[in-house]
Amino acid sequence: MRIAVISDIHGNCVALDAALADIRRDQVDHLVCLGDAIQGGPQPAEVVARLRDLGCPVVMGNADAWLLSGEETGHEDIPAERLRKMEQVRQWSLAQLSDDDRAFIAQFQPTVQILLEEGCSLLCFHGSPASFDDVILPTTPEEAFQAFLGPHLPQIMTGGHTHLQQIRRIGASDSFFFNPGSIGLAYSHQQSEGDFRADPWAEYAILTADSGRLALEFRRVLYDTDTLIDIYRSSGIPYAADRIAYYT
Repeated sequence: MRIAVISDIHGNCVALDAALADIRRDQVDHLVCLGDAIQGGPQPAEVVARLRDLGCPVVMGNADAWLLSGEETGHEDIPAERLRKMEQVRQWSLAQLSDDDRAFIAQFQPTVQILLEEGCSLLCFHGSPASFDDVILPTTPEEAFQAFLGPHLPQIMTGGHTHLQQIRRIGASDSFFFNPGSIGLAYSHQQSEGDFRADPWAEYAILTADSGRLALEFRRVLYDTDTLIDIYRSSGIPYAADRIAYYT
């Protein structure tokens, strides 16, 4: 069985289409999205349409929930000016979506479980199985990492949220956690916020389970950032110039 795992599209359908074209070149049995699919980019309605056509399970991400509710649940202390800008983008995003689109997003699940083969399953979430706001990084202390994931062993586990491709063994078990990276906003974590640049590729992963053997492949697929920039310019999304600067 081969499962394509995507996450953190953030309203960038140009990147999503590039990733889907790459996925279609190989035979996969399932596709799952780990959330944060809609909010933030210039193509929220287009991403909803793609996900609806795919019919794949989608996990609820923190940005998806915030888009619908406007309630900030994370642990980050966000400055008031940034919150004001985020709310304006949120209102613009909602205006692009129909009632059916919003109902579709509301059906995203906290977690998704996929049976790989007898005795082995994949547990899918956004931040952690308990909360889409939890952050799992390669540098997360082992005690905290075990607290997030240990209760859910022996499953293989995958989560998004951090926009960082990574794999990490869960303690002394045979299981592991992986993050497929970000479809719509991949970036290097080794840069300052004041000089932020996005990467020109979409990131995802393919997990293969075959007769007790597991294989994990991380992928990066280049997409046309000039097309994305043109869409930003014509979309009417607030603060488009700020996002365009990520790619120029």
